[in-house]
Amino acid sequence: MEALKLKTVEDLLLSEDERVELINGEIVKRPMSRFEHGQTQTSLSDEVIVFKHKSGPGGCWIITEASVRYSEHQCPSHDLAGWKKERVPNRPTGIVKIKPDWVCEITSPGHERKDVFHNLLLLQDYEVPYYWIISPEDKTLIAYKLINKKYNIIFSMRYETGETGERASKMMRIEPFDEIEIELGYIFTGEKRMGSNFDQ
Repeated sequence: MEALKLKTVEDLLLSEDERVELINGEIVKRPMSRFEHGQTQTSLSDEVIVFKHKSGPGGCWIITEASVRYSEHQCPSHDLAGWKKERVPNRPTGIVKIKPDWVCEITSPGHERKDVFHNLLLLQDYEVPYYWIISPEDKTLIAYKLINKKYNIIFSMRYETGETGERASKMMRIEPFDEIEIELGYIFTGEKRMGSNFDQ
């Protein structure tokens, strides 16, 4: 029986479908984006926009749907990824060959395995300093930090409904964006209650 030939980044670039990524040498289709997924992605991007506006130390290139080439057979497309401008002063282009400083994946129903297992181990192997996983359905956020080449959970929470039936608007500082407070309620509901990070 003929061995299965692993696909490469070159094969990925030849694909006519743009909603694909390269996982373990296999070109796979990304799940369709649900409203909850897109809203969470947009809201988190809004919350960390102050870092996008900074240049030099403290500033980050932060983009959505970032295709990152980790190896010839691994080129996932991340929901959000960031590169420190002090390490990467020039804006990355095309399929990025520089590892990010931060990646956030937003899970989709039925596709959680890739984010919870594959990407976590891949980014750990390539020593990406921070990895966040957000579930819009479960309203949870887990943040990992690379310590001694292993991911350790540095923050985890579930966004709960209060006794009044309203969701509390929690402000949290989470690495690597702990210079500011992130409004978790806005990430999960899209409703801003505590002011804006645009003003900081």
